Amino acid sequence: MTRTATIRTEVSDPGLVAAAVRPDNTAEMDTQVSGDAVVTRIERDDTRGLQSTVDDYVVNVTVAAEVAQHANRHTTNES
Repeated sequence: MTRTATIRTEVSDPGLVAAAVRPDNTAEMDTQVSGDAVVTRIERDDTRGLQSTVDDYVVNVTVAAEVAQHANRHTTNES
């Protein structure tokens, strides 16, 4: 039985964040932009593998969103 998780992350620049996390996707992952969010669907054969992949992805998308936010502040001179 396949286990799935869908993670929706609202960010200020979803295209940039999605492009940043896609290179780390495995064959079981699909990342898309939906409005103001990055949506990633993960499928794995077992719960432990799903949990591990979700944990890794959450770290990656969090870092990508933070870097994009800081880059935007720097380029727009926001504090």
